[in-house]
Amino acid sequence: MRTAIVWFRRDLRLADNPALRLAASLADAVVPVYIHAPEEEGAGAPGGASRWWLHHSLRSLATDLQRIGSPLTILRGPTLNSLQRLIDQTGSTAIYWNRVYEPAFIERDAKLKSHFREQGLEVQSGNASLLFEPWEVATGSGTPYRVFTPYWRQCQTRLGSVPKAAAPPKKLASPPNLPSGVALDDLALLPTRSWGDGLAAAFQVGEKAAHQALDRFVEDAIADYDTRRDFAAEPGTSRLSAHLHFGEISPRQAVEVAQSAALHPQRSGASLGIETFIKEIVWREFAHHLLFHYPQTVSEPLDVRFNALPWQVDDAGLKAWCRGLTGIPIVDAGMRQLYQTGWMHNRVRMIVASLLCKNLGIHWREGAAWFHDTLVDADLAANTFGWQWAAGCGADAAPYYRIFNPTLQAERFDPKRLYIRQWLPELAALPDAYIHQPVTAPLSVLRAAGVTLGKNYPSPVVDLKATRDRALAAYAHMRAASSNAPA
Repeated sequence: MRTAIVWFRRDLRLADNPALRLAASLADAVVPVYIHAPEEEGAGAPGGASRWWLHHSLRSLATDLQRIGSPLTILRGPTLNSLQRLIDQTGSTAIYWNRVYEPAFIERDAKLKSHFREQGLEVQSGNASLLFEPWEVATGSGTPYRVFTPYWRQCQTRLGSVPKAAAPPKKLASPPNLPSGVALDDLALLPTRSWGDGLAAAFQVGEKAAHQALDRFVEDAIADYDTRRDFAAEPGTSRLSAHLHFGEISPRQAVEVAQSAALHPQRSGASLGIETFIKEIVWREFAHHLLFHYPQTVSEPLDVRFNALPWQVDDAGLKAWCRGLTGIPIVDAGMRQLYQTGWMHNRVRMIVASLLCKNLGIHWREGAAWFHDTLVDADLAANTFGWQWAAGCGADAAPYYRIFNPTLQAERFDPKRLYIRQWLPELAALPDAYIHQPVTAPLSVLRAAGVTLGKNYPSPVVDLKATRDRALAAYAHMRAASSNAPA
């Protein structure tokens, strides 16, 4: 009997899973395994909110695998020792997994592949999480892209060659000597406080839930995605980011469903929304492309001139930002949404990041670390790309002089004040004219609304104009220093 191990990582699904499909086609018995070894994952090890998602996603995957005949074995690391014991227990002659394109995974997986091939095992890895391998898309001179628009144009020309998403196996066989493992609860992934209650209220987890989320988005929002996705209070986004990160759905599946929506007669005018959604999928690809080619950007700016930027050390400002107590409503609403639900609207992510890096002057790494711990969709590539973009030091970054005015952003993208009133109930009674900027409200208006600045809602921690000027001066000094540096 030929037995193969399928090592699950960020591919927690049955359908369109190359490693599982290969094992099902070539082996008589399949041993699905998940190995918990966060100490081997470097900066990509899951934070608190991601661990909550991981627990529920593994539980869903285990149920699905049990249903088709081959239960999930859960082990603790070190990975090499765990896989070796599994091979010895089951007599497996092959190991299949799907690639993760983060620096720590790449280094570790290469060593594992070499080790087990030297033992005579068949070891193969596949692509389950991207439309294109990071090395497949390159400039005309063969170098990595650092600007999104030409990257997107090339990806557009390649979409037709992306393999079709594969169906899940209908049945798997287990080896007669089933391995022993640990219980899911023994991994202690769930938070010990009530934080998980807010996450559970906001999300359903697992492969089935991922497809339900995609179907709802296509039915209700994709036609207007290009115009509605920036409005913070509207359900205009797909909410697929965590499902994609954990591999409960593949980008191939998402793109195929979106493209098929264009053929529906009721969505004849939805082409721009569909194209914009696919473009956002490719933005995710671009983030992984960058991290693969520039792994140092996890902690260092891609634009090395920013090493000379004098970042502020402001523990009080950072704490206020994390807790949603900056006194700037759109920022505080976003940070509270994040802490309560493990997710934040993408437009608001840009606003809160701009305030942290450019008005408070705090290093983007601090914001990236907080997001990594509190986002259910905390993805090392996307998080690194997003924060370097906001700080102005990454690929295709927002220009250094682009500093979001949070009040103007709120006026534009929360015009009905619904987002502020949902997440900042202490401001709900303020008139529309003042709720985005309560510091400008007359004292009588504040009193009538039950708002006392500095008590039940904070006064602003920064002067937006003064700190904008300070940031521009710091950037000008940085640019001058780099231009005068010796060659």
